[in-house]
Amino acid sequence: MKPQPSSPRLHSGIDVVRLVWLAIFTSVFSFLFFNRHGDVLLYGDAVAHINIARRVFDSKTPGLLQLGTVWLPLPHLLILPFIVLNKMWQSGVGGSIPSMAAYVLGVLGIFRLVRTVLSGGKEVDATTKVTAWGAAILYGANPNLIYIQAAAMGESLYLSLFIWTLVYFVEFARGDANASRSLTKCGLCLAAACLTRYDGWFLAVVLVLGGLMTSYNIYKKDRERESSQLSLPSLRMPLLKFVVIAAAAPLLWLAYNAIVYQNPFEFANGPYSAKAIEQKTATVNPAKGNLAAAGSYFLQAAELNVGATSFQGRLWLALALAGSLLAAFTGRGRIALLLSTPLPFYALSVAYGSVPIFVPTWWPFSYYNLRYGLQLLPAFAVFIPLAISFIVQAVLNLPRVDVSWRRWSAAAMFLMVLALAVASYSAIWRTDPVCYHEAAINSRGRVALDRQLAGWIKSLPADSTLLMYLGEHVGALEQAGVPLRRVINEGNHRAWRRPADPEGLWERTLKNPRGYADYVIGFEGDPVWNAATEEKLPALVEIHTTGQPRAAIFQGRTQTR
Repeated sequence: MKPQPSSPRLHSGIDVVRLVWLAIFTSVFSFLFFNRHGDVLLYGDAVAHINIARRVFDSKTPGLLQLGTVWLPLPHLLILPFIVLNKMWQSGVGGSIPSMAAYVLGVLGIFRLVRTVLSGGKEVDATTKVTAWGAAILYGANPNLIYIQAAAMGESLYLSLFIWTLVYFVEFARGDANASRSLTKCGLCLAAACLTRYDGWFLAVVLVLGGLMTSYNIYKKDRERESSQLSLPSLRMPLLKFVVIAAAAPLLWLAYNAIVYQNPFEFANGPYSAKAIEQKTATVNPAKGNLAAAGSYFLQAAELNVGATSFQGRLWLALALAGSLLAAFTGRGRIALLLSTPLPFYALSVAYGSVPIFVPTWWPFSYYNLRYGLQLLPAFAVFIPLAISFIVQAVLNLPRVDVSWRRWSAAAMFLMVLALAVASYSAIWRTDPVCYHEAAINSRGRVALDRQLAGWIKSLPADSTLLMYLGEHVGALEQAGVPLRRVINEGNHRAWRRPADPEGLWERTLKNPRGYADYVIGFEGDPVWNAATEEKLPALVEIHTTGQPRAAIFQGRTQTR
């Protein structure tokens, strides 16, 4: 008897299992590597994310209001259960777990997205399968993403949600019997994305419009043929549900800000917003008010995330552009153009918002927000294999050749994608990922100051109460292992009392540090430093670190033993 051929579904399942295990191995191995070298907590934002989550249950005023307003809440809520144990909190391991899980799901999502886009609901052929593998490798092997996913940063989580949102939207757009279910799943992923990064809000607008257009196209097809799997009336409720789910997350955040801070746009124009920080620090944005320049800075950041040299970055960009144009004009993979939505969002944000991007190759020749360029990685990962596949098929004139030649062409395409990944990514590893550079360069002074300060904090009595503005240096408390419930900080007041809460613990302690705190930790110019100097508290220790404000530990109330 001849062996029966295995089913395509079985092959698909095997591919998924292999890919997931490969992604898990990459994620865990890279985390162990970066953690061993002390690089997991280089980003100040990673330290802040972990401690915002920690304050929800470890604070003098615990509760969900400790989530604050500027950063969206989902990353902190996902981190929260993993940092209950002090070791998981201090090491940063707990903060990395959601990011690592999101990385694995993102790799799987890219694989499924390409298969869905190219198969069109039909049986997956060899070319589609190999193209999906090539896209997953380009995405999952990116050194900058590998570093970012090892830290408690929101990029890996958002990228995963972004990818899966589009996976389900593509499945909905096919118009099969499961379209309404796919649209609901798309809405749920989109709502989660909206609670992770503000990029998701822009994506929600695009997909709501896209959903309406797709429904209309389904209606047109329904009228053109006598029998259809899906009609416009059957889509009305799923479409309405999708719009409600997509709008719920932004409306929830606006309502939260309106109720707690009496300003629905507190996250955008409040004292801790990017706009306020830009005004306080007098940050120079070279692309301010110039949409074309802003888009160029974002694209340059994207290039630096995929190539170590300008040639490599431009090659990736050119291939991705070619793939997107071929998808647009041929119709095969056209819906994947939604992967390009980060480009207009960041161009608008840089030009007219308060989100500057600095690249080392252009003025002011610095590193700032370069990790935002990773938002185009899914587009690179999908469109480059598409471009190479189109080129190979055009060269070989595949419609006129037999099946064996098509298999050889699929192998040739995969080898070309693999060669591009190896050449670019090995060069990045030799010079270190640009996201790692950004974190390392910008954290030198902060890390040095936190390390010195943590050593002194450890020497203080274990039952003493501290007064400290957490701001940029909450990492010192984390390193010292001091529970945040021992620290009076700017979060210990009623946020809805504006502009200040006279009865709040924070405000009362600033007026009378000796009455509430045993030790006062201030950084020159911050509210605690000003309160300590006004009350003429004696400085026990003063720390000077290059590039950082002076730090001092002042004596508060006199303890009796």
